[in-house]
Amino acid sequence: MSHAEALQPTSEAARPGGDTLVKRHSAIVRLTHWVNVLCLTMLLMSGLQIFNAHPSLDFGKISNFVDPPIAIGADEANGAPRGFVSLWGHKFNTTGVLGLSSLDGKPTERAFPAWLTLPSYQDLGTGRAIHFVFAWLFVLNGLIYLIYGFATRHFRRDFIPTGEQMRHFGGAIRDHIRLRFPKGEEARRYNAIQKLTYFLVVFVMLPLLVLAGWTMSPGLDAAFPQLLDLFGGRQTARSVHFFAAFGLVLFVIVHVALVLLSGVFNNMRSMITGWYDIGREPESHA
Repeated sequence: MSHAEALQPTSEAARPGGDTLVKRHSAIVRLTHWVNVLCLTMLLMSGLQIFNAHPSLDFGKISNFVDPPIAIGADEANGAPRGFVSLWGHKFNTTGVLGLSSLDGKPTERAFPAWLTLPSYQDLGTGRAIHFVFAWLFVLNGLIYLIYGFATRHFRRDFIPTGEQMRHFGGAIRDHIRLRFPKGEEARRYNAIQKLTYFLVVFVMLPLLVLAGWTMSPGLDAAFPQLLDLFGGRQTARSVHFFAAFGLVLFVIVHVALVLLSGVFNNMRSMITGWYDIGREPESHA
């Protein structure tokens, strides 16, 4: 391919050695992806700052300050300070990680350590301000992504598995376990596991996260009292918000791990420029 031909608008380009570059992500998908990365990072860190002001989770309409179902804190064990996580009355020692961590060389009572919160020092007001700003930016960015996804074939192509893909769902699971990454024609589209995962994240986990967050707002509760009925109380909404956030963190960890294992440069190029190298079709052996 000549240099002039390479500059022509196309959704596919051949490379020396037989590999092929395909246009995997549109500009809107790439832009909203990176805005989400920024928003979710700021939301997680500021959210942990907010949680530290009341480091326990409850269910229903009111908090149980005496014996909450889930809590992170600090006390003494065998005459020494310790951090703990309490789950329905069972305490687990988490000294140095949760409940009691080092700050400026001294053990400090904090549910989550300073390096995980924004700001690092305890400041509920600043944490809430940061959280609200990036929460609304996240919602606006999500609306842009949803409008684009429904206006184009994006959701139907990348979120809905085909019948053929579902028939080979077991094989896709085995390939993931064995870290076998597709090449050639197979790499042009997401497999069934990827599509179902993205569907659950975009249409189940993220809306649940946002709705639970809105339910904790007295102003929105006044305007939409149905939110409290939906979750059965503000404390339940707070717990759902917390667990949905950490479900999202787990998804991101797995997502980043697969990006690293399947090719950092290729994956990053596709999410920055849109171009993805699908490689060559594996040779079949008679």
